[in-house]
Order: sequence, then C-alpha cells, then structure tokens
Amino acid sequence: MTETVLYRKYRPKSFKEVLGQDHIVKILAESVKLGHLSHAYLFAGSRGTGKTSVARILAEAVGVSKNDIYEIDAASNRGIDDVRAIREGVNASPFESKYKVYIVDEVHMLTKDAFNALLKTLEEPPAHVIFILATTEMEKLPETVISRCQVFKFKKPNQLALKEMVANVAKKEGFVLEPAAAELMALLGDGSFRDALGMLQKIIGASTDRKITVNEVAVSAGAPKVELINEVITALNESDVNKGINVIRRAGEENIDMKIFLKLLLAKLRFVLLLRHAPEMKKTIIEEVSEQDLNFLQKIATGKESKISSTTILEFLKIEEFLGVAMVASLPLELAIIKLCIKEK
Repeated sequence: MTETVLYRKYRPKSFKEVLGQDHIVKILAESVKLGHLSHAYLFAGSRGTGKTSVARILAEAVGVSKNDIYEIDAASNRGIDDVRAIREGVNASPFESKYKVYIVDEVHMLTKDAFNALLKTLEEPPAHVIFILATTEMEKLPETVISRCQVFKFKKPNQLALKEMVANVAKKEGFVLEPAAAELMALLGDGSFRDALGMLQKIIGASTDRKITVNEVAVSAGAPKVELINEVITALNESDVNKGINVIRRAGEENIDMKIFLKLLLAKLRFVLLLRHAPEMKKTIIEEVSEQDLNFLQKIATGKESKISSTTILEFLKIEEFLGVAMVASLPLELAIIKLCIKEK
C-alpha cells in the first residue's frame, strides 16, 4: 500500500461528505442548485484541507463528465507555453457536457508571463468554461487574478474533526485506535486531512494486532512517548534544570523530532493552564488524553506551588522559529528550560 491510498480511498465524493468546510459547501451547493455559476473560482487554504476534492465535486455537481475535466499542476506546468495551451483549448467545445472545467492546482507557481496570459483568458472566457484555481499561498497571486475569481478560503480542520476522521477510517479498515492515539495523530496532522491519513496509513502497515496504541503512533511519527513530555513538565514545575536537560538528551538519543517534541509539550502545557483557569474545559480535555495523563495534568494544575504559567508557554513559543535552524537541534529547548528553571528559583 502506498502512503496516499487511504486519502484517495476516503476522498469525499459529494458535498455531504466534505468535512470542516460547511461555510464553503453550503454556498457552492446552493449556487449549483440555482444555476448561479461563476466563470472562475479561487480555492485558497493550507495543504490537505480538501481544495482539489471540492473542485472535483463542484465540477461533477454541474454535470461535467470526467472527459471534460482538465487538471493541471502549475508546479510542473508553470510557463507561458503551458497557459497558451490552455487558452487554445478553452475555445474547443466540451466533449459530452455543457461545461469544460479547468482545475489549476498550486496556481501561485505560475510565472509572471504565465499569469499575464491566464489573466486574458479569465477576463473573457468562453461561456462553456469554468476555471477552478487552487493555491496554498494566496498572497503570491496577482491582485488582478484574485479580483476576477469568486474566492473561497478553506479552513484547517480542528483537532476534533481530524480525530474523528482517523478513528472512523481506522474502524472501516478493521483497526481499533486508542483515543489517545487518535488524538496524537490529529495533533501531528497539523490541520491536514491528507497528512493525518498518511500517518494512519504508515501505522496500519506496521500493525500486527489491529490495535493501535499511542506509543505505536509516537514511534512511527518520531514523536516522544508520553512519559518524556510529562518528565519535562515535572522538571519545569520543580525548577529542576538537570532533570529537564536530561530528558531532552534522552529524546535526542532516541532520534525524536524536536519540532514534534515542542508541539506536544505546548499542547500539554496548555491543558495545565486550562485545567487551572477554565476547569469546565475538563470535559473536552478528557476526550483528548488518557485517564492517567489527565490525573497527571490535574495534579500539576492544582498544585499550590505550581510553576507552570502563561510565561512558560510564551517562552517555548519564542523558540519555535529557531528549531529548524539551530546547529544543535535540542539547543533551543535546552535554553528555554534553563531560563525558566533558573528564573523560578
């Protein structure tokens, strides 16, 4: 099985199956129903949020057959000659549909000359042509192109949506996910359905008992085990520099990705603050961590001399940009731990 199999297998086939983009789906579905179609759409949003899937669904919803849907990857076909080929093609009538639909993915990759050539086509396209442009970097598009399109901004799915999605897909594939395992995959999926399903694909391929634990996910993703994150939080709470630095050293020896380590650490530090200052959030947090983990976080949150505060989170947020450029991958984390622990003493 390839890494993309699950994403393709469970790609939404209709507007009703699209997750997390209700604000877009409702408008498009109603436009199709009323016959109020635009000649050009722009779908903008981060990777794996469903832009291409919705483009295909829209094309099929207006009755366009596969023979009249043209998908172009602008990352590979970005020159003026490629756009000229599109300009020549749009004048030909559809094979078997009322419309021809051109889906141009990663449209921001087009060259300046290619954009100028495309602009002329967008200004006065034939009545039988619909353009659907998709981009992850809308800020790179010329305003002249944006202004000629009906723009839809795709949101990153929240963790709950990702968690439910991977759990449902795992179930359909005959696997059982621990709630904490689903939560970790949702967190590491970073707002991308495709990335979360890619991770599930990888873990399913290595599973022997059809039961997926949080530690299996951690090992597969290069993430630290729960215990390592908890030990750092304990060290910060006790202002124990030595203990904190040793945990980071062990993480390095286990080839843990420090960016993932930081992401998981920040998630748990946030839970600590929520349990302390917004105790009603406990109901939500229960769904995202194991019972053992919840007890640990609550103990830290309710401790009379707890040293985990908003300052703790802010300090770790500051180092995020340095993790990818530091000569020693663990150095930014080590410096943050030292600063916080010494400050509290």
